[in-house]
Amino acid sequence: MKRIFNFSAGPAMLPESVLHQAADEMLDYKGSGMSVMEMSHRSKTYQGIIDEAEADLRKLLNIPANYKVLFLQGGGTTQFAMVPMNLMKNRVADYIITGHWAKKAYDEAKIFGKPNIIASSEDKLFSYIPDLKNLKYTPEADYVYMCENNTIFGTKYKSYPDTKGKILVNDASSCFLSEPLDVTKFGLIFAGAQKNVGPAGVTIVIIREDLLAIPPLPGTPTLLQYKIHADNGSMYNTPPAYGIYICGLVFKYLLGIGGLEAVKANNEKKAAILYNYIDSSKIFKGTVEKASRSLMNVCFRTGEPALDEAFLEGAKKAGFSNLPGHRSVGGMRASIYNAMPLAGVQALVDYMQKFEAEHVK
Repeated sequence: MKRIFNFSAGPAMLPESVLHQAADEMLDYKGSGMSVMEMSHRSKTYQGIIDEAEADLRKLLNIPANYKVLFLQGGGTTQFAMVPMNLMKNRVADYIITGHWAKKAYDEAKIFGKPNIIASSEDKLFSYIPDLKNLKYTPEADYVYMCENNTIFGTKYKSYPDTKGKILVNDASSCFLSEPLDVTKFGLIFAGAQKNVGPAGVTIVIIREDLLAIPPLPGTPTLLQYKIHADNGSMYNTPPAYGIYICGLVFKYLLGIGGLEAVKANNEKKAAILYNYIDSSKIFKGTVEKASRSLMNVCFRTGEPALDEAFLEGAKKAGFSNLPGHRSVGGMRASIYNAMPLAGVQALVDYMQKFEAEHVK
């Protein structure tokens, strides 16, 4: 079996030990005589799977008892609508725009009320995180919205805004479980699973219990109400059962390697290898201000489209997958999520050095 180094921004690599365990349990989960994929979500066996997954996630993030954990469907994109539907009681909210997905969320919020942009890095093609000090919040704003890690542009918040008591909502999709996170700083955190957590199809929402008492906007569909999912243990309808099972295996894997402090240390080590080389390179240049760099998504380019193309063509032949930058920005992007081994990052740097040696005049 040949495994390649997959630098996809998502769906992304999963730990090999998790894949092996899932394969071993595919036809018969712990003597049940069936796959989790075939199992009733109302069964005692499956209830044990989802309960254990939640307990392990709570342990990983030290989630307080006054926060609910929800396993939902619809991806982060559905959350762009669910957040205002459930929290925008005054129909006003403040948005910090740091990339494509924050902008999409802002545009979606316009359907339900008046979102206000209180900070943005669009002036420099989202190459930095704006200054979060002295932000002017709209007095009647129901919440403040941020996207912590920006997958397309490769930026990451290093601190969080002081919202003066307003609810802070965090789209943490592409950095979720890559490092410790103080859940108490947020009213609501959501994350699509397909970066660091599991297969596409599961969205994790962590919401403070008092927010469930906010009446959703009139006309909000039942399935898009957080309280409905919280009251029904994420099983108001059939959940993404197999995906949750895989997420649970990943949670156990992360606990087994030392938790999120150990995960962060490993991610910092991987990112340093790649960024240090880019900073010393004569042909590759990073696209993000150093203070705002992501540990998860490393964006770079040569400045010459033909040279970028030659690099990407050679990368494919060398066994690297999914290195092109997002179609909206071009260049290159190496997504080095938790499951990307250090050997994969080092192999990429070795190839980059070889390519540079062949193309520097």
